[in-house]
Amino acid sequence: MRVLFNSRAKHDYLSDALTLLSGWTREGEQIRRTLVIDDTQHAALTERVKVVADALHLRPEISRRSDSTQIRVGHGNGEPLTEGEVLLAARIEDAYRAVTEA
Repeated sequence: MRVLFNSRAKHDYLSDALTLLSGWTREGEQIRRTLVIDDTQHAALTERVKVVADALHLRPEISRRSDSTQIRVGHGNGEPLTEGEVLLAARIEDAYRAVTEA
């Protein structure tokens, strides 16, 4: 069953969910995370994120910078952050743990 939230409650719900995702920072209507991983881990993470993102019909921005991977989730064009985008961030955290423990 899906619970319906009014816009104020939905905002509070998403803010609460974001506080549980350590390392993610909010920039307006986007959330961002920088991970220090090597090239092999980056490739594995990117593949895992692609599978989840495709299932959620979302397109995170993933870029490689020397020794780190930067991930940005959200539209950034004035559209509010959605439950799906917060869910994607949580799944990215799961994928990150999986590729760094292997």
